[in-house]
Amino acid sequence: MSIDVADIAAKMLEAFKGQLTKKWPEVKVYAETEARKLAETLVMIEKLKLAGEITDEQAKLQLQIQKNACRTVFLAIEGLGIIAVEQAINAALGVLKDAINTALKFPLI
Repeated sequence: MSIDVADIAAKMLEAFKGQLTKKWPEVKVYAETEARKLAETLVMIEKLKLAGEITDEQAKLQLQIQKNACRTVFLAIEGLGIIAVEQAINAALGVLKDAINTALKFPLI
C-alpha cells in the first residue's frame, strides 16, 4: 500500500478545519501548507521504512520533527492556544492512523 500525498493532505486539512473552525479564515493557508508537509513527511517515512533505510524509532522521530514544526507555525498565529493546536494536529493524524500504520506495518501514529 502506498501513501498518497494529495489524499492524506486533504484528509488532514479537513481535520484541521474541524478543529480550528473559529480561526479558519486566518489559518487556512497555513493549514494547507502544514497538511501538505505532514503528508510529504509520511510518504518519505514510508519510502525509507520500506526500503529498510530507517528504523521504527527513526521514523517516529522524523514524524515528531514535522509535528513540532507544524505546532510552531500554528502557535505563531495570534489567538491559537497550545491545546487547540495539539487537538488539531492529533485530529489530522488521527484520521490517518489506521491507513498509515497499516502501510508502514508498525504503529507510527
